[in-house]
Amino acid sequence: MAGSPESGGAGWVSLSPARLAQAEVVVGDWMLEFACYCLCRHFREGRTAEFRRCRDVAQAVINSLSKIATHQKKTVYLCQLLTRIAKGKRLDCHFENDQRISPLESALSIWTLLEREESKPNKLHEDIHRLIQIQVVAVHMEKGYFKEAAEVLERLFTDLESNKLISGEWCRKELCLDTIWLNKPLRMKLAAIIKSKDPYVPFLQNFSYNLLISKIKSYVELFMKDNETNFLIQAATKQVEAKELGATMLQNETVDVSETKEESNLETNRSCMEEQSITNQSSGDARKPIVRPHSGQKHRKKSALQSLNSLQNVEKHGDAWACGRKRQRWTHAEDLQLKSGVREFGVGNWAKILVHGDFNNRTSVMLKDRWRTLRRIDQV
Repeated sequence: MAGSPESGGAGWVSLSPARLAQAEVVVGDWMLEFACYCLCRHFREGRTAEFRRCRDVAQAVINSLSKIATHQKKTVYLCQLLTRIAKGKRLDCHFENDQRISPLESALSIWTLLEREESKPNKLHEDIHRLIQIQVVAVHMEKGYFKEAAEVLERLFTDLESNKLISGEWCRKELCLDTIWLNKPLRMKLAAIIKSKDPYVPFLQNFSYNLLISKIKSYVELFMKDNETNFLIQAATKQVEAKELGATMLQNETVDVSETKEESNLETNRSCMEEQSITNQSSGDARKPIVRPHSGQKHRKKSALQSLNSLQNVEKHGDAWACGRKRQRWTHAEDLQLKSGVREFGVGNWAKILVHGDFNNRTSVMLKDRWRTLRRIDQV
């Protein structure tokens, strides 16, 4: 391989072990940020399959770290948080050694660590914290595990936590039941709901799991905005833009060549038909040397009309006829290329299909005509 140490290429730069180790750390940072960025994007857009794939990549990158640096903590915690939130309603899924800890209860622990990394915690952080607490209890109640919900409540709230009130600033007016509810500690409120064994009380419906997901998506968007300068993202974006520009230039050049070729073929066909018309007219004049003025005029009109009809047939069939040559039959491979191109670029984009396909001296007009023929065959 060119530029490799085996080949001795000029592109290879020998690095000392110490500098190579430093480079690996830098690349590890890029990979971690990129994996977390992709995880956030798929979580925000609700792409389940892509989210699972990026989750595995992020986990592999995290596991490869010998230790988590201070500047990496927030990124690692966010990956772990989203993984747990995505499994929030799966009580059979465990992230902790203690099998009693549900995914959301584990997520609450991660969120607490993540809050400590924030320089200025704001209302959004408090919203998410409270919503996770509420949903930890609500998910157990939805499954009918009321005893477990009461045990979770005891683990969630310490004496200090139980003295905290739901502030009117956090609980928006449109979501509040009444002013009396607002002045009760959250722990007491949840305890009363568990005792009622009704998982569909308005309070739990107002502070729902969907609201929690919406709040976390808002937090994720802020993280993504702050991490758009990741080197891998920028480098990949430039590469994609360069390829798109190159493909566009190639397509424009190919279209120009195709149009020039079609015009040249059409001009050749016209010349052939004109020569044929002149030959026919000459042979006709030889057979009839004496022609009255009015009959000669009629003959010229008839010859011109025949030439026009022949020319229209040539233009209709494109390059299929070229001075009497037979049409080139379409091969099965060309038909497959045409169908594949239509699936990728859509009907009507014949120039793009021609550029990306492997056709034998075809034009975009030929592709369009052949597609019509294939459509008729499929309908039979």
